[in-house]
Amino acid sequence: QVRLVESGGGLAQPGGSLRLSCTASGIILRHYDVGWYRQSPGAEREMVARLPGDGLARYTDSVKGRFTVSRDDTKNTLILQMNRLRPEDTAVYYCNVENRVTTYWGQGTQVTVST
Repeated sequence: QVRLVESGGGLAQPGGSLRLSCTASGIILRHYDVGWYRQSPGAEREMVARLPGDGLARYTDSVKGRFTVSRDDTKNTLILQMNRLRPEDTAVYYCNVENRVTTYWGQGTQVTVST
């Protein structure tokens, strides 16, 4: 059974940092394309960062230079380091794991950036 367990969300002040983790069981992350998406109320889910099989990270323009996606293969965990947070980063963040035939989603973790 595949499980993606996310952690690390919470409340941060503008300019602060949070680190999200997504630990997988039942699959080996390095065999998949992985990434993070987010969804704000009333908005569509959008890609934040992806780490495909070629290892070249990709980011949506609004987070470039602030967020970093990485993978810890020793812990089978996907990580999103979020720095210089802005109020518009507030959303539920989901980890995504996929290949050509299968897609898995985490349960989501709330990130709120506010004073």
